[in-house]
Amino acid sequence: MFSSFSAWSARRRGAARLAAAALVSGLVAAGTLAGAGAAVADEAPQSQGGATATIGGLKTYGSAVVHDNGVDQQVSAGLFEMSVDGGGMLQTYCIDLHNPTQRDAQYQEASWSGTSLNGNKDAGKIRWILRHSYPQVNDLAALSDMAGAHGLTEQDAAAGTQVAIWRYSDGADVDAVDPQAEKLADYLQKNARNMAEPKASLTLDPPAVSGHAGERLGPITVHTDADSVTVTPPADAAASGVKVVGKDGKAITSATNGSRLYFDVPKDATDGSAALTVQASTTVPVGRAFVSGTRSQTQILAGSSESTVSATATANWAKQGAIPALSATTNCAKGGVDVTAAVSGDAPFTFLLMGAEHTVAAGKSLTVTVPLKEDQAYDFTLTGPNGFEKHFTGMLDCKTQGSAGDITTQTVGEPSPALTSAASTGDTNLAETGGSGATPVIAGIAVGLVVIGGVVMLLLRKKKAPAQN
Repeated sequence: MFSSFSAWSARRRGAARLAAAALVSGLVAAGTLAGAGAAVADEAPQSQGGATATIGGLKTYGSAVVHDNGVDQQVSAGLFEMSVDGGGMLQTYCIDLHNPTQRDAQYQEASWSGTSLNGNKDAGKIRWILRHSYPQVNDLAALSDMAGAHGLTEQDAAAGTQVAIWRYSDGADVDAVDPQAEKLADYLQKNARNMAEPKASLTLDPPAVSGHAGERLGPITVHTDADSVTVTPPADAAASGVKVVGKDGKAITSATNGSRLYFDVPKDATDGSAALTVQASTTVPVGRAFVSGTRSQTQILAGSSESTVSATATANWAKQGAIPALSATTNCAKGGVDVTAAVSGDAPFTFLLMGAEHTVAAGKSLTVTVPLKEDQAYDFTLTGPNGFEKHFTGMLDCKTQGSAGDITTQTVGEPSPALTSAASTGDTNLAETGGSGATPVIAGIAVGLVVIGGVVMLLLRKKKAPAQN
């Protein structure tokens, strides 16, 4: 980890921008319950908790060449920098070579199962590379000796490390341009060994609970590598009387790894829901994946300053009837999103999801996988009795693209390691090619073509109209 991370953190600490949507740990119905009137439809991207960050672009990088079907294409290879919501800085490498990077895209910490690393037998080798190369090993002389290289610079070390990662994350035939960086890449690829996936920096399990008013709803278990977490009770706790308590029934404002939290709901509470948030400051474990809700390259963590991490859990309660708790998580093995309905109360819960009806008995749970298209935004709704609704939004990004040649025009934002033909770039610094000056022109032409097409269609319809009467 870079010593300069502490300075970065201090400079950025004042920019606390905790986004409520990114804090939601699982997709849970908000508003009133199915048995108590129409639910308020809400939309939020699913999140398992942890760090939320904004990508700033490539900061330390060199050049590499991808060989694909006889065509050589050049790419910038190295470390990205992300600023963490609430304070902190992250350094990441790309594990999604053939997708572009959206400038200022929002990213959320995620498990490997929700990314293209799912099912990748070499995923653990990527973590080994991260642990045994730059910036975790920032003694460049020692790194040079290990790799049999000479005089590695930070740019060489970053490029060589990224190249080695791409060979395992994307199965790419890729070489570093600098000979010393290439020696490092070969050393890392040859010596990499599988390591286990790192645990999340902070999660709550389960992310949603339900039950009767007058009960303690839970437990919700805290999982974190932080020394402690701050527990924030529901926003309207004073008015509703709902408290967050420990297993001893006493109100709790802080917790540690393994702590069990409960919502203590008064017996006379009106049917409804509430949320609690836990937050901590910790270093995010190296090897954690980061995904975006837009089509922006999946990243993997190479280094972290002390950073803000958060997670949220919700509770639903009612006096009688079905009391559902809904959550969702990406399932790349099945190519979709797993929607789970856990039902408390004294009646079954029937819901409609993607045209199919499902019924869950009280005291039971059901998980339904909604198949989705790769790299396309989705927005679907679960509906239940009495106007109950829950919206699910996001983007499925579970695969790396198959051909480098298909993405020469997909560079979005600046800078980006999306590929550009080496034959056409000459001596161009690829880190500067992301925000092409031609982009507004291309967009304008596209809009013009759409307008012209609409006018032509309108004229054709008018000409055909007499023949149809």
